[in-house]
Amino acid sequence: MATLTGNKIKDTYTSLIKFSDNGSADGTLQLLSDGAGNSIGISVDNSGNISSSAVGTLVGTTSSNVVNATMLDVSGNGTSGQYLISDGDGSFSWQTLSAGDITGVTAGTGLSGGGTSGDVTLSLADDGVTYAKLGAEFTTSAALSGTSVDWATATTFTKTLGADTTLTFANVSTGMQINLVISGNYTLTLPSSVKELTNASTYDGSGENLISIVSTNGNTEQFATINKVA
Repeated sequence: MATLTGNKIKDTYTSLIKFSDNGSADGTLQLLSDGAGNSIGISVDNSGNISSSAVGTLVGTTSSNVVNATMLDVSGNGTSGQYLISDGDGSFSWQTLSAGDITGVTAGTGLSGGGTSGDVTLSLADDGVTYAKLGAEFTTSAALSGTSVDWATATTFTKTLGADTTLTFANVSTGMQINLVISGNYTLTLPSSVKELTNASTYDGSGENLISIVSTNGNTEQFATINKVA
């Protein structure tokens, strides 16, 4: 053991911890050093505040050593459900989780349920396929003014020929079927993708004809049957 004769404890025992200015603890953070004056990078005051001059690691073995929200640079403890968000300057603030601008859910046609608060549910109560729910390509009859037959606009097209006519098709999908009600004593030419079934009639312009066409491969292939009104 080293002798204390003629020596100050603070100058003899390097393992001692002291304030760098050799003063006593007060309300000002003061840097700590060892007995030889070597800084240990930590400042303390007599209120229990601790400051580190460098980024270090907090080592602890109990829950009391865990850093919680009150130890961060944030004002207050916030309220239930709030979260911390960075202010971009090294500090944090409490924010309330935004749930968006929805103020109510209204059930539309065919749905039931809805509400303005709490858990809101919607049911597909009316999920049956009805005629009213079908698109125009399954329910509409249209007069054909030109020569292009748009399969997406109607299921039945009517036309009275005023001259030799060649039809074209648009928006044909596999499995779709259309009906052409055509009259007029002129030559009718269907698109080259249409194959006429051999057990059916050919177009006869002396009367009204019903031409039923089903697509078996989109725009590429369709089959037709032609029947003339007796």
